[in-house]
Amino acid sequence: MNSEKLDISVVVPLYNEEESLRELMAWIDRVMREHGFRYEVWFINDGSTDRSWEVILELASQYDTVHAQSFSRNYGKSAALYCGFAAAQGDVVITMDADLQDSPDEIPALYRMIMEEGYDLVSGWKKERHDPLGKRLPSKFFNATVRAVSGIRLHDFNCGLKAYRLKVVKTIEVYGEMHRYIPVMARKAGFRRIGEKVVEHHARKYGVSKFGIERTVKGYLDLITVLFITRFGRSPMYFFGSLGTLMFLLGGGTTVWLIVEKLWKQSQGLPLRGVTDQPLFYIAMLAVMLGVVLFLAGFLGEMINRNSPDRNKYVKDNEI
Repeated sequence: MNSEKLDISVVVPLYNEEESLRELMAWIDRVMREHGFRYEVWFINDGSTDRSWEVILELASQYDTVHAQSFSRNYGKSAALYCGFAAAQGDVVITMDADLQDSPDEIPALYRMIMEEGYDLVSGWKKERHDPLGKRLPSKFFNATVRAVSGIRLHDFNCGLKAYRLKVVKTIEVYGEMHRYIPVMARKAGFRRIGEKVVEHHARKYGVSKFGIERTVKGYLDLITVLFITRFGRSPMYFFGSLGTLMFLLGGGTTVWLIVEKLWKQSQGLPLRGVTDQPLFYIAMLAVMLGVVLFLAGFLGEMINRNSPDRNKYVKDNEI
């Protein structure tokens, strides 16, 4: 591995993209040489079943800037990015897909936005997309939802072409399907200089898309997860304890009210129903039980968090 200081690390997660790899690497190398960048490329083979790994080995013998890792099975894009981020050493880390829809010609401008304009993260925006309508419409709705919930004004959270300051990728942890929410996780970690650049989007030249409709469903579930973790991950009692206390008080208060109402009617000689004969009583009891369960969930979460090795892991800007 190259021991000299690197300007750029390019991380390319891939799954069954053997046709495009040679062309992509030649394109990246040409751009890097034209601009005098010291660089490395990490191909992360996510359990491909075609000849992708054989092609990567050929590229590694041809280019001394090529490095690679290969998974025994398909783990997903987040896992590939996690391993690529762990290995990257360049001042700026660029991620792009291997299908030639992302243009390496965008790399110099992305690098300048990080190093000269001071951004921590720059996300590509495929303003003009060459995808079918069935893929564009769900993407627009998904991006609008994430903008509204997270408050980050990016147009395209799903764009694979992004640039990061090295410190960002060494701080955040990407897992599951969380790669769509890296800007959200980065901001919650204190990296607030997040920018956007309109990038060129090419039509797919080889193969077919590896993502189906299930990606949309997983995307929204992951959005709930990442928002919860970033807001309450260090103090789960704030969420579960507050909600549990509210439900306990609501259920308990309703039960007391039913009992007091019965006693008052009884003292006034008015017609009355038994407390346990009223459906509201059982709803109130359910609220009490759920309140106890939620409070205990918050308490257990705090106990687990207390024993976590990362409980006092903080991101520092400077130290003298």
